Amino acid sequence: MRVSDLPKPSTVPNSSRRRFLRGLLGSGAALGLLGGATVAQSYLHGVTRHTRTLPGLQAPLRLAFLTDLHYGLFMHENNVQQWIEATNAERPDVVLLGGDLMDYRTDGPPTPLLRQLERLQAPLGVYGVWGNHDYGSFGYYGNRHYGSKRPDWQNRREELRVAFAGAGVTLLRNEGRTLRADLHIGGVDDLWHGQPDAAAALAGAGSRATLLVTHNPDLLPDLLAPVGLVLCGHTHGGQVRLPLLGALMVPSRYGQKYAMGWVAGAHETPAYVSRGLGVSGLPVRNLCTPEITMLTLNPA
Repeated sequence: MRVSDLPKPSTVPNSSRRRFLRGLLGSGAALGLLGGATVAQSYLHGVTRHTRTLPGLQAPLRLAFLTDLHYGLFMHENNVQQWIEATNAERPDVVLLGGDLMDYRTDGPPTPLLRQLERLQAPLGVYGVWGNHDYGSFGYYGNRHYGSKRPDWQNRREELRVAFAGAGVTLLRNEGRTLRADLHIGGVDDLWHGQPDAAAALAGAGSRATLLVTHNPDLLPDLLAPVGLVLCGHTHGGQVRLPLLGALMVPSRYGQKYAMGWVAGAHETPAYVSRGLGVSGLPVRNLCTPEITMLTLNPA
């Protein structure tokens, strides 16, 4: 999430929320909101654990989902190291990464990030997708943070795909993999800057259980067919939440509908929207703890 990712006019907070925020600013409480407590919350993380059934599974599956690392701006190697150690301690069968892995422009590989990701331990592998900030890191678009747009951004995307593969991370862009006789996973391109194709990502799944990773949950209403489970990031849970009001801003055309937690997409497809691990815009969080999501999935 970045400043230019703020909600479009249809998702601007309602009038009562705007009045509340004006009062907050007028009272000076906003300064407190941006104080040390909210910065500290950005650098803490927890592990959220859920148990669900997944149609098509023949044996249980332990899955770790990490998203929105935002390495390079406010998040650095020591932060990633803590996340990797916590993930390995959970002993997952597979690790899925939900995009926005990087948040800075570099001409070389993000060596410290890759060094830590290479330490992930999962017998079925590590797979991920790109997010909108990854596209900024490719040079697909330019701004004050990323610099000028790069005409060779597609080459840069491919170079980074190869670099991540060298660290054991397979980036899926509208493609899938069959991990077990009973399990197929797919990953789609970023909704904002790519061309996501869920059907292509899940082609060949047959009767196997299906998992789909999309960085942006706004894809959910447009699914053309049911999916066993969709995993999403992007929203950071709003990053700053207040009691009763919830998230102040969510980078989604659907407002707070897909801000975080368990939601449903088209065809009643179950989906989980993670609060993510990193931050963007400002290094602040409030009532929105960064999370590693552990899912124990059992046969239906």
